[in-house]
Amino acid sequence: MELKQLLENVPFESQYVINTMETDVTGLADSSSTVKSGYVFIAIEGYNFDGHDYIDDAINKGASAIIGEKSFPQCPVPYIKVSNSKKTLGIVSATYYQNPSHHKKVIGITGTNGKTTTSYLLKHILEDIGYSCSLIGTIQNIINNEKLNTNNTTPNSLQLNQLLSQSNDEIIIMEASSQGLAEYRLEGIEFDLCLFTNLSHEHLNYHGTIENYFEAKKELFYKLKHNGTAIINVDDYYGEKLAEELHHTGANIYTFGESKNADLQLHELNLTYPHTVNLKENQQTFSVPSPIPGYHNLYNTAIAYAAARIFDGARDDIIHSIQSFSGVEGRFNIYNLSNGAKVVIDHAHTADAIINCLQTVKDFNKNQLLHVFGFKGNKDIEKRNEMVKISAEISDHYILTLDNLNNVPQEEMVQSLQELQKDYGNKKGEIIHDRTLAIEHAISLSQEGDWVVITGKGHQEYQQTYSHPVHSDKEVVQFLQKKKLEKN
Repeated sequence: MELKQLLENVPFESQYVINTMETDVTGLADSSSTVKSGYVFIAIEGYNFDGHDYIDDAINKGASAIIGEKSFPQCPVPYIKVSNSKKTLGIVSATYYQNPSHHKKVIGITGTNGKTTTSYLLKHILEDIGYSCSLIGTIQNIINNEKLNTNNTTPNSLQLNQLLSQSNDEIIIMEASSQGLAEYRLEGIEFDLCLFTNLSHEHLNYHGTIENYFEAKKELFYKLKHNGTAIINVDDYYGEKLAEELHHTGANIYTFGESKNADLQLHELNLTYPHTVNLKENQQTFSVPSPIPGYHNLYNTAIAYAAARIFDGARDDIIHSIQSFSGVEGRFNIYNLSNGAKVVIDHAHTADAIINCLQTVKDFNKNQLLHVFGFKGNKDIEKRNEMVKISAEISDHYILTLDNLNNVPQEEMVQSLQELQKDYGNKKGEIIHDRTLAIEHAISLSQEGDWVVITGKGHQEYQQTYSHPVHSDKEVVQFLQKKKLEKN
């Protein structure tokens, strides 16, 4: 591909471009460490590093052209100055990889809670009814049945276009994070179907206000193809607001919820386990089981059902597939202890998610509920108070502990836990800053019929080292069980 073809849809300041637009482009890079001969290097100013500082390195490695936001008049190769490098990365990535989202069926899922569960459930259903699916999300990326590690819920636009072009699957299912949308990681991607699960207090350390958070989420729905459809939970305040706004644009909208005006109505939600929900579609009412416990998972089930119907899935086939879904790693995973108690490991890390998780256990557990949770450093300090109050209200005993420090000194995080316990806790709570010891203590307090709920990390591995030689909440539980068996 020639440079002029790559820049076809890019507005730029031509005075910074040497007249060699026929330059051949053999690849793209947004890190100088990956530049090869003939690559175009896109310099992006990030939080910790500024790509413009690495332009010379990229040129020494053979970059045939540079795209950046800052003036660089003495550049020895074509330099294309743009107003927004992150946005431009998406445009040129889509062009270089021949707009792969145009040739695939692409589904985007956004919202505060439920993205991961919905994406895996929907993948399961669509594959059962005959489609092949790739998945890009929080836990991992799955392309052509190969599991790939991922660092972000939403990779940047270059990585996304690479993944889409590599995929031989008919459908791509993608989690869309608010930060990914705000940072133009989805620039150049077009969607056939966009799903909105819900929106609540989260990531305000990044967005500032919940309105800004909503504005970021909303951007996904303006990336729909002309014949695409938005599926929206209108029981959620921001979902209702989104549906109303999109209605005025003429977009195809399919709503769901307990609202009588919803296209897919939920009613008679059965919260005794196993859960079921009655859905009303085209004046017909039918029962659908939820494969995972929890009120919130009835909504995840409903939105996955609605999406599968858009892809012409037969109702009975979809329901049968939902019944066979085995769940998602780190989402309400249940483990049996040798003392007759149970452990739940869940990714819940917002106030709403904590309520859903703890209340689900409370609904079918009449014995003691012990809760272990913590907070990530530099993340939404405002939501911590509400989470402690919720645990103090629902659980019988809670233990505050540490999560990822994110460069915050451990002493500072422990002090914040002490302040929370003092201001919002009660006699039900205590603090054990070593996460593995906190889990061990909770399990030691449990008896037959009790439930220990560990929230915040789910599938994620630890970033810190703790007393026990493990790397995740799941491994702690397994380690302690093995240790007890060996002792006995």
